[in-house]
Parts: sequence; structure tokens; C-alpha cells
Amino acid sequence: MSRTSHDEFVVESQEPAVRRSRFCGLRDFCDLADLWLSASRFGHFFRLGGSGHPQEIVTSSVFREVRAGLTTFATMAYIIAVNAAKASMLSQTGGTCECTLTDKHQCDTIPKFVTCKEEVRRDLITATAAIAGMATLVFGLLTNLPVAIAPGMGLNAYFAFQVVGVNGSGSIPYRTALTAIFIEGFIFILLALTGMRQWLVKIIPATLKTATGVGIGFLLTEVGLSYSSGIGAITGGGGGSPLTLGGCPKELLDPASGMCTSGQMSSPKLWLGVFCGGIFTAFLMAYRIKYALVIGIALVSVISWPVSRNTAVTYFPNTEEGDSRFEFFKQVVAWHPLSRVANQLEWDIQTSGSNFALALFTFLYVDIIDATATLYSMVRFCGVVDKDGDFPRSTIAYCTDAAFISVSALLGSSPVTAFIESGAGIAEGGRTGLTAVVTGLCFIVAVFFAPIFASIPPWATGCTLVLVGCMMIRQITQINWRYIGDVLPSFVVMTFIPFSYSVAYGLIASGIFVYTMLNGLIGAMVYISGGRCEPREYELKEYWSWKGSGQPPWFVRAIRHHSKKAARDVSTPAGVPEFRSPQQERVVSFSGDSQGRSSAKGEAATVVEQPILSRPTPEQMTRMS
Repeated sequence: MSRTSHDEFVVESQEPAVRRSRFCGLRDFCDLADLWLSASRFGHFFRLGGSGHPQEIVTSSVFREVRAGLTTFATMAYIIAVNAAKASMLSQTGGTCECTLTDKHQCDTIPKFVTCKEEVRRDLITATAAIAGMATLVFGLLTNLPVAIAPGMGLNAYFAFQVVGVNGSGSIPYRTALTAIFIEGFIFILLALTGMRQWLVKIIPATLKTATGVGIGFLLTEVGLSYSSGIGAITGGGGGSPLTLGGCPKELLDPASGMCTSGQMSSPKLWLGVFCGGIFTAFLMAYRIKYALVIGIALVSVISWPVSRNTAVTYFPNTEEGDSRFEFFKQVVAWHPLSRVANQLEWDIQTSGSNFALALFTFLYVDIIDATATLYSMVRFCGVVDKDGDFPRSTIAYCTDAAFISVSALLGSSPVTAFIESGAGIAEGGRTGLTAVVTGLCFIVAVFFAPIFASIPPWATGCTLVLVGCMMIRQITQINWRYIGDVLPSFVVMTFIPFSYSVAYGLIASGIFVYTMLNGLIGAMVYISGGRCEPREYELKEYWSWKGSGQPPWFVRAIRHHSKKAARDVSTPAGVPEFRSPQQERVVSFSGDSQGRSSAKGEAATVVEQPILSRPTPEQMTRMS
């Protein structure tokens, strides 16, 4: 502080010395490494910001993409446990294990079959991680999109409980179902190359597309509440009701009816899953914790892996099955060969007949809706969709997805699809295929930790399925609730999918049938009455056309172009000049010369006569005259 001539005090600014954090040097090094990698050939390949690529994505960088890839993996890691955990969807089929009993539900009482089923479960753990790793890695390299693909959750329930059935009690055997998935992949490739895959999605009414996703969400919720794949809160009601309250220990279940004889809602495993896997996970999600689902599964799993195997929630009881689990768990890191599920295709489909065709058609149809719509939504979230509704390398993206559908069948798993959890990585800043590459590498590393993932109990993933179902049904607000012709078919789809335990019956047999009949009758009445007999709020109905929105497939456009060219050649024979009116022959064009260049000195432009090849509109005729 100093004194001036007027006895005024002036405070001298003294800035305190800036104390550099011990992490500043590391941060500077990371920033320099980020800039160097982005400007290298590596960054040029992924079109990172600063790479000099003509189509570089300015907001992208190496470390940001890596962070986004790790976030996507953290939000997707639960599928390894959910897809193949003990008593979960895929392993409930029994795989290639054989049981000669008429009542397939009694096969779990045979120790040899239970041991075989345990091997199938471990195979599926490895297969799920391997497919997710390879598919996401290749997808990121070929398409440069931050989207992860893995065995889909939506079709697992249909594959396990409707097509193959519990312990092989369904309409077709496990090997034949894999053949249907294998063929589906090649059909998808053909549809992608011809552009039909995009067009088929466009002709499905938008309200039914949304209702299908909601119905699958309800189905996942039902599975997560069941004994076979979840916390065991509900069970079959026998002859009295379709469902009834469960929650009792498994030893209190009646084998004949599947109902609890006593002790409803008294299972310690149920409440462990509800509080730690459900409420605590939802609490973390409320604070936008990216790893909420993984934390919930990990917490319940760790509590179920106590040192003492005598607790009420242990996953390793002192039984023959518990001993087998514990011995495999102690390996921690191990490579488990795919001895039970790899390359198990069955090409003798004559015995399955119409059931095989129904399964193939359902896989194909639902995958078209699920995979294509999800992939498009994630790409749109990235902001790379153009004005025509397409995105870069769309054909390559669809073909890659289709190819790994066939690969998943070779490894014994359900079809792959784009995952909505990719949105977490995109929200974290992922914009290029480097995000997908990082996610794929993480899944490949997870292959070698199969003993850990195989020991995740079903009550750890049950509430995760409920939460995933909750996230899927959020799109219910996008349904057109203002017109009965859209409301009723959507409601039928949403309810029949979980109640029939079948996506095929809910979507194809129920929803599309009701939509066609109801709107067909209404449309016929409106047409016959000349528009005088319209139902209330008819003008609010959702627009639909069999042509779909946007451009038709490329081969349709090519055929139309060829037909128009041939028609012009026929209408104008060679050697006969085409008739043009005087107004068509003379068009005023303001230009400096005959090539359209402007005059350098600003003189009045000359009049250039140019022919018009098409007939002018009335407005053009008036303007020219």
C-alpha cells in the first residue's frame, strides 16, 4: 500500500504465486501425446480432430475416444453375466445336452445333465465376450462409428423360452435354431447390399416399431423377476392364475405347480437382489453414475462370494453343484474352450418344418426392427445423419452387423445387435470408431476372466434386467395415443409380447393383424362414403405408406431410371427432331459469354439462346412470354 500526493491510499496489486499441481506435468504430457497421436496416421485413419483429414471430426481426440470406449464397456459389461449366467436365458435351453425324459423340466434332477448344463453356461460366458469383442472391434474399424454390437438382450428370451425352450422343450432343437440364425445373417447381407433392409424398416408403422421395443422391455422385466433368470419374485400360478407371488427359497417350491408352498417373499437372496442390485443401482443412476449397472451387479456378486460357504446368500453351497462352481471360480483367469456350443449347426431341418420357417422369419423380422432402428438411433445421436436420412458407410455397417449374426450362430449364441448402451459412450464424447475399438478390446480381455463372470448369480442380474426393461419402455410416450387405429395395435403388441412370452406372437400374429384389420375397415368406410363418414380424430392418425419414407432402394431407382430412358428413346425415334415451342427455344440468360461467365467490366450481358429439354410449367410460360 502506498501514499499519493492527495493522501490517498492506493492498493498495489500483488498476485500470489501460482502453485503448480503435481499433476500438471502429467496433464501437459497427456495433452501433448493426445495432439501427437491425433495428428499421426493413426488419427488420420479415424478422422480425429487435428489429423488433417478432409472429413475430420473436430471435437474428437484420442483420449476422449478412449474414455468413451471405457464408459461404453462399463455400461455393457453386464451382458456377459446376463446372457450366460447360471439359470439365465441362453443356458436354460440346455444347449447340446441331451435329456430323454418326456417332461423336460424334470431334467434338472439328473446330475449328469446338470453338469453338462454347467459346461454350456461356461461356454456361453466365453462366447458372449468373444463375439462382443470381435464384432465391436471390426465394426469400429470398418465403419468409424462409436457403436458397440453384441448378442442382443431382446431376442434372448424368444430364443431360449419360445424357440428352443427350457431344456430343449421348445418347437425346434438348439442346433436347428442356430442354423436359422446362421441363415438369417446371410439374408441380412443380401438385404443390406440391395438396400431392402432400410426399406423394410420404413414400411413398418412407426407406432408398432415403438410398441415392440416397449413390449420387449416388459418381457425383460418379467424375466428379471422370475426364478430362472432373476430374483424369484414371481412364479407360475398353476391353474389358478398365470402368475403369482414368489420370493420363497427354491426348496419350498412345489415341483408340480411351480408355486411357493410357504415362505413367500422370505428368500434372503431376493432381498439382497432388491436392495443392493435394484434400489442401490437406481440410486446411483439418479446421480448419473456411468457404472451404476456394473456396480450393482458387482456388489451383489461379492456379497454372494463369502469366505464361508454356509451363509444363506452364498452362490457356492456345500453341494456337488456348489463344489463344481467353487472350483471353477478359484481359477480366476482361465481360457475356457467352447466344447459344447461351437460349430453345432444342424442342417437336417425337415423334421422341424414350419417351426423352422417361423423361427427364421421371426429372427429376421425382429432383428430388422431392433438392430436397424437401434443402429440408426445411435448414429443419429452422433450427429452424422445427412438430410436424406442416411449416414456414412451405412451399407458397410449393415453388412458387418449381418456377418456377425452368422458368426454368433457358429459360436452358439443369439444374434448380435447394436446396443443402446453405446449412447453412454457417445454422451461421454465418443464420435469415431476408436470408441468402438476400445470397447471391443475390453471385451476380448474379459474372455480370459470367464471364471469370474460365470460365478455371477442370477439374483445379481435380475434387477438389472428390470432396470434395462424400465429404460426400454421410456419410449412409450412416442406412441400416437390420440387415434384408436394406432393405440389399439400398439397396446396389443405391448401386452402380448410379455404375456405370450413371445416376440413373434406379440408383433406379427397380434399387432400387425390388428393394425391391418382395424385400419383396413376404417379406410374402406372412409373411401366408400367419400370422406363423409370419418371416425373422431381421424385427422390425427399417423401417416403410413407402403412406399416408406425417403428414397427407395438403389436397385428400384436404377430400374426406374432405365425404364424412363427407354420410354424417351421409344417416344423420340432416331433422326426425328423433338418439337419445341418458340418459348422453349429462346431463354434469356444474363451472362458475359456463351459459357456463362460474367462480364468483367460490368457491361450489359448478352442474350444467349439455350434449349430446354423439358416442357415448361405455366408459370415459366407466362414469365418467358
